[in-house]
Amino acid sequence: MTKTAAPTFSLVTRNYYLLTKPGIIFGNLVTTAGGFALASKGHLDFLLVLKTLLGLGLVIASSCVFNNYIDREADRKMARTKGRPLATGAISNKNALLFAVVMGIAGTSFLALFTNLLTVTVALLGFAVYVILYSFSKYHTIHGTLIGSIAGAVPPVVGYCAVSNRLDSGAWIFFAMLVLWQMPHFLAIAIYRLKDYTKASIPLLPVKKGIPKTKMHMLLYIFAFTGVSALLTVFHYTGLLYLTTATLLGATWAWLCVQGFKCANDEQWARKMFFFSLIVIMAISLVIPFSLVN
Repeated sequence: MTKTAAPTFSLVTRNYYLLTKPGIIFGNLVTTAGGFALASKGHLDFLLVLKTLLGLGLVIASSCVFNNYIDREADRKMARTKGRPLATGAISNKNALLFAVVMGIAGTSFLALFTNLLTVTVALLGFAVYVILYSFSKYHTIHGTLIGSIAGAVPPVVGYCAVSNRLDSGAWIFFAMLVLWQMPHFLAIAIYRLKDYTKASIPLLPVKKGIPKTKMHMLLYIFAFTGVSALLTVFHYTGLLYLTTATLLGATWAWLCVQGFKCANDEQWARKMFFFSLIVIMAISLVIPFSLVN
């Protein structure tokens, strides 16, 4: 009788690592750093930013594990996600939940110890929106993507509040930017993964309303994102370098979106939109420290 080999330590570690959705953590921490830099006004406290990133990173990792737990049945139906540790049973539900709880407590405690109450409150609100509202609503409403974008716009506000300990126009503008940016970003994913989402019965916009209408929504969101991005300069948070960068990136993104109305392959076009959206948000986050108005 053949025995099944026990999983190695490195394989178990890798499964727990993948359970946290490291790509999502990295993307959110980039925007967190952008929010931190914006509030710092050129006087970065590097130790505080590291503490903020570590604490929030653990909170985000916790929320991702909870989301993986909630999505485990749907994940088994989609080619993109059927290999996830909870979908395959590589990690037990009990161990995954324990892992999520420990990281959530550790991250929240770290933020409470080294930042301020407002930062902790904002981080926990983002956690609740993602884990409770988004994770369950996306199976029942076409507006699940919008709810998810609200949660995804919280990290830069956490970074901002860690420095300023207040919610002012700078924090709200960055929050609105991220909400508007995430909509075409997520809708691009929905288009090139359309078969998967249809199979899993997740009512995203392209599934329910079709790809042409989705493309129009994406273009409108990009226009709105570009306009709101300019407000950081209008309200004297950033200078000409930031404004030029944000405007050129927004215009290029809109041009790429327009190409989608006459493209032959929607999946290839959507992948280009997705990858360019990552360039947009990373470039904007990285240029902020070099374009601050003191």
